[in-house]
Amino acid sequence: MKIAVITGASSGMGRELALLLDQRIPNIQELWLIGRRRERLLSLERRLRKKCRLLSMDLLEPSSFLSYERALEESGAEIVFLVNAAGFGKIGAVSRLSLSEQLAMIDLNLRSLTAFCRVSIPYLSGKSRIINFASAAAFLPQPDFSVYAAGKSYVLSFSEALDEELRGSGCRVCAVCPGPVKTEFFDVAERDGQSIAAYKILFMARPDRVARLALRDSVLGKKCSVYGYSMKLFRLLAKLLPHRFFFFLLREIQRLSGSMDSNRTLSNKRRNP
Repeated sequence: MKIAVITGASSGMGRELALLLDQRIPNIQELWLIGRRRERLLSLERRLRKKCRLLSMDLLEPSSFLSYERALEESGAEIVFLVNAAGFGKIGAVSRLSLSEQLAMIDLNLRSLTAFCRVSIPYLSGKSRIINFASAAAFLPQPDFSVYAAGKSYVLSFSEALDEELRGSGCRVCAVCPGPVKTEFFDVAERDGQSIAAYKILFMARPDRVARLALRDSVLGKKCSVYGYSMKLFRLLAKLLPHRFFFFLLREIQRLSGSMDSNRTLSNKRRNP
C-alpha cells in the first residue's frame, strides 16, 4: 500500500499539503493524517477523496514516535510522501519567553521532525519525497525570534544533508522556506501580546500558493523551495551581506515603527480629548 504521511495535518501548511496530495498524486492509496486535534483531522478527512488513517498524537511526547513506527511495521506500507509540517513559534526575547516554551519549540520543530524522518527511511520507495517545512527565518538569525529561527536553520541544513545521503536511492528531500504565511501560526506566536513586526505583514503569503510551489519543487527534486521574489532576494542578500547589517536595519525599522505608532496614538488623543 502506497501512503502519504503528513504531520501537523490539522491546520496550516500540513492541511494544505494533505488537500494537494489528495488531488494531484494519483498513486497515493491512503493518507496518514497526524495531529493533536482529532476533530480537525475528522473535518479534513471529510474533504478528502482518498482513504485516510487518522493518528491523533502529540509529537512532543516521545511515545508518538514509537506509535508511528509500530503502525508502519504492522501495515507494511510504502511511503511515497512524508510531509513534516508540525511546528510552532513564539515571538519574544530569550530572557522573556519561558524555558518550557523554548524547549517545546526545539522538541517539536527539530526533534520530532528528525524522528519522523529516521523512522520513515526504511519504508521509503525508489522515488519517495520528503517535504520538511523550514522557513525563510532559516536564512538569518532573528532577535526576538531566536529559538525559532535557529531551529529552522537546523531543518534547512538537516534536509540538505539528508537529501545528499538519500540521493543514490532515488529519494529526495525538499526544505520549504517561505516567509510569513497567513495561517494560525501567528495566532500562537502572538498569544502573549507580542505582535508580528509590521513589515512582515507586507510579505504575508497565501498558504495554498506556498503549498503548490512546495509540492512542485519536491516532485522536481529541488533541495529548497522558496516562495515569492521578495524571499528569494532575502535569501540571496543573507548570503552576501554581514549579519550586523541586517541587525542594524531591523533596529531602524522597529524604531520607525514605534515612532509611527506613538504619533498615531498622540493624534487619536488630540481628536478625542
